[in-house]
Amino acid sequence: MLTFDIDRSSPTPLYFQLAQAIEGAIAGGALPSGSKLENEVLLAQRYGLSRPTVRRAVQELVDKGLLVRKRGVGTQVIQPHVRRSVELTSLYDDLARAGEAPTTEVLSLERVPAPADVAEELDLPPGDEIVVVRRLRRSHGEPLALMTNHLPGRFHPTVEELSERGLYQYLRTQGVHLRVAHQRIGARLARAEESRLLDEPPRSALLTMQRTAFDDQGLAVEYGHHLYRASRYDFETTLVGR
Repeated sequence: MLTFDIDRSSPTPLYFQLAQAIEGAIAGGALPSGSKLENEVLLAQRYGLSRPTVRRAVQELVDKGLLVRKRGVGTQVIQPHVRRSVELTSLYDDLARAGEAPTTEVLSLERVPAPADVAEELDLPPGDEIVVVRRLRRSHGEPLALMTNHLPGRFHPTVEELSERGLYQYLRTQGVHLRVAHQRIGARLARAEESRLLDEPPRSALLTMQRTAFDDQGLAVEYGHHLYRASRYDFETTLVGR
C-alpha cells in the first residue's frame, strides 16, 4: 500500500506530489514491476484528493512509461524505458552501469561460411569462416533485445564467455581496442519468433540497429544487427547547432 503525506501548504501541485510519491515507491522497490496500483477512487479517498487530481497524477506516470493501464486488470507498474546514448559502447556495459541487472542467454553459437553481405561488412572474402552468435539480453529478468553478431573467424568465443559478459568485454580480453563504428537505426514489425522471445504482442513495433565496429588498426571486428523492444527502449542523442 502506498503511504505518503500530502502537504497542502506547499506550492507544489497536489497531483505532482502524488505522482512523485508513486514514482519514488517504484524506484525504491515498494511498487515492483508488475504490481497493481490501487484504483483512483481508493487513492482519492485515502488522501482526500479529487478523482481528477489522482487521474492526472496517474496519467503523468503513464506518459513517463512507469505505469500502464490494462483493460480488465487496472493500472500496473512496468519497467521504465532503458535510455541509451548513441555511442560506441555495448548494451551489456550500459545496462550494468545503470544498475539494470543485465543477463544474457546464448541462443546459438556457430562457425559458418560468410554470406556475401556479411563478408562485405567485415571486409572478408565471401565464404571465409566467421562466428555467428545469437543472444537474448534481459534486464531485471525481462527480455529487452535480440542480438545477432558476426565476428571474423580468428575469434573463438565460448557460450560461457558470452553468457557471463558482453561481446565487447570479450573482444577487449582478446586485445581488441574498439575505435569507431558505422551504425544505422530503424524500425520494423516483429515476426512471430521475435515476438515470442521478446514477450511482445504479434507484429509489435521493434527498434532495429545495425553496426559494424572497427579496431584502432581500422580492421572490422564485429558486424551486428539487433532488435529492441520499442515499448522499453530508447536511443538518445544530443544535437548541436552549427
